[in-house]
Amino acid sequence: MKPKKNPKANVGRNSSLYFAVGLNVMLVLTYLGLEHKTYKTEAKKIDVLMLDEQLDEDIPITTIDIPLPPPPPKQVVTEAITIIEDVEDVEETVIESTEIGQDDVIEERVVSVEEVEVEEVEDDIEVPFAVIERIPQFPGCEGTNAELKACFQKEMNKHLQKHFKYPKAASELNIQGRVFVFFLINKNGVVTNIKSRGPNQLLEKEAERIISLLPKMEPGKQRNKPVGVPYSIPINFKLEQE
Repeated sequence: MKPKKNPKANVGRNSSLYFAVGLNVMLVLTYLGLEHKTYKTEAKKIDVLMLDEQLDEDIPITTIDIPLPPPPPKQVVTEAITIIEDVEDVEETVIESTEIGQDDVIEERVVSVEEVEVEEVEDDIEVPFAVIERIPQFPGCEGTNAELKACFQKEMNKHLQKHFKYPKAASELNIQGRVFVFFLINKNGVVTNIKSRGPNQLLEKEAERIISLLPKMEPGKQRNKPVGVPYSIPINFKLEQE
């Protein structure tokens, strides 16, 4: 018995292949459709101005008559001749050279010892307060060196208490501490070379002000000669707690 259909004409044998090809084609078309972009176009109207004829306008020339300025006045130049008297002759001053040449003869002179003047230079000697033979005397202090030293300390404390004044700015800022003051009682009994070292400049200035008010003293003596005596004293700045 012969088959009715040709086996080569079987359409369904490649259906899976056709399905895959069709699916890919649809995916490609879908992708292109989604990625396609469109832009809005606006109609623009362009006006073109055409000039058939060019208008030439003749501008009339305006002439302005300005009068000329008057000529400058003529200046009359007169020559004045001044007769100067003869100048006196100036005598030239000849400056002789003070340099010595090789041909100059140097006068030999013997200088005696009596002709040489010796100037005595007094050195400012400073002797420490602890070892000086005679300490500086405060006004009103008398007695031996030990008594003078005790009187000096006593009068110095009175002076500090009398002239002590706490700086207002330091008090407001709660600045306190100890200031060491160094000064020199020179050979004339005057307090000089005042220096200080402390925690703050406000306290240092106040300490220097107090020491600068010290009175003139009788200078210290070493071998019966006035000498300078360096001295140092601490001043304590302390605020009282209320």
